[in-house]
Amino acid sequence: MSAPRMTAREWGLLLLLSLLWGSAFMFSGLSLKEVTHHGLAFFRVAIAAVVLLLAAVAARLHFPRNPQFWGGLAILSLTSTAIPFTLLYWAQTHIASGLAAILNAMTPIFTILVAHLVTRDEKMDTRRFAGVVAGIAGVAVIVGPSALGHFDGNLWAEGAVLGAGACYAVSSVYGRRFIGESPVVVSFAQMAFGSAILLPVMLIAGAPFRDGLPSPTVIAAIFALGVFSTGLAFVMFFRILARAGATNAVLVTLLVPVSAILLGVLVLGESLAPRQFAGMCLIALGLLINDGRPLEYLRARLAALRQRPDVSGPAPACMINEPHHSQ
Repeated sequence: MSAPRMTAREWGLLLLLSLLWGSAFMFSGLSLKEVTHHGLAFFRVAIAAVVLLLAAVAARLHFPRNPQFWGGLAILSLTSTAIPFTLLYWAQTHIASGLAAILNAMTPIFTILVAHLVTRDEKMDTRRFAGVVAGIAGVAVIVGPSALGHFDGNLWAEGAVLGAGACYAVSSVYGRRFIGESPVVVSFAQMAFGSAILLPVMLIAGAPFRDGLPSPTVIAAIFALGVFSTGLAFVMFFRILARAGATNAVLVTLLVPVSAILLGVLVLGESLAPRQFAGMCLIALGLLINDGRPLEYLRARLAALRQRPDVSGPAPACMINEPHHSQ
């Protein structure tokens, strides 16, 4: 079955979602100047948990009482919030937010690998393998040949972002057991458990603020990160998922790095090397290959051209006996 056709409204939601998730890298880049990476990870999930709880209560959603449900979500919160957010924010203290967004776009590629290893119904085929190869090639181009045998801070930071993407991949496969539950309730539970995990980590690591209370700008950035880039973004993503299907919703992965790079350049004054843009193109190519729709569109157009009647006159002799395929 093909993916549902996207309407103008759904494309608008998709673009807005890419801006919300892309701006998360900008908000975190601003906040990390005055807040530790442990502190920012906690504040993000705690604020998002409050927003999602209010949304669930306002919508009068049902909270399951099954202990297995909450136990599974406690495990899921490790790979969906606590670990990846900590890795991402530590990495952003060493590399540009735009570069972090590019490397984070490897998440769907990692998801293919994880699904191939642990599931029976989503094995990797030739097309998906080609997408994985293109994505890995993109990462190799971004890291660059100078990293061979030279493990500096930037390389460890880039590895941390990739580790966060691997965590997201594991959580996306493990989270399929919660299909049928309310997305808002599931998202709230992840954020709530993530807060419970990250709070003692933050307290043990030390003060969450680098030099006294943060400035009003940073406080606003933290709240924007939790309310808009996490709470609202999760609700919007699940709305797109319900209306347009998972295949269309995953297109946001192609758009997030663009938003993050533009905001990083305009707001944070960041710059990226040409090879990093080339790597982003290779990762985008891998995602498009995995998506499959561009190739299906080209095949459909070629088939339509072949079936179009020739109105210019008799067919050339070399084509008279060519077989005609109809659908």
